[in-house]
Amino acid sequence: MNGDGEAEIREKQGFSGHQKSERFFSELTEQVLSLEKVAKTMMTREAISRYGNLKMAHTETAIKAIAMIAQAVQTRQIKDKLTDEQFKELLREIQNNKKQFTYKK
Repeated sequence: MNGDGEAEIREKQGFSGHQKSERFFSELTEQVLSLEKVAKTMMTREAISRYGNLKMAHTETAIKAIAMIAQAVQTRQIKDKLTDEQFKELLREIQNNKKQFTYKK
């Protein structure tokens, strides 16, 4: 069977690449929303606002930050609401870690 025939069978069985990517994107979106729900319970309005702006401009960094906050909330490492200043410090740490892993020739 050639590659085209296999793709046809997969599509008929509901396994098209487009459907898989849609499902993956949908699941990923649900996971991010779940992390946000947990994290935002322990963030001030200012920190949440900064997160929203960051998410629009630097999605990957925003998701890393919200995942870290959600994990800290779930493990009860955060006792008080995370302020905007504390959120900015977390972002600095994320940026500094990025710089540590730069490739040098």
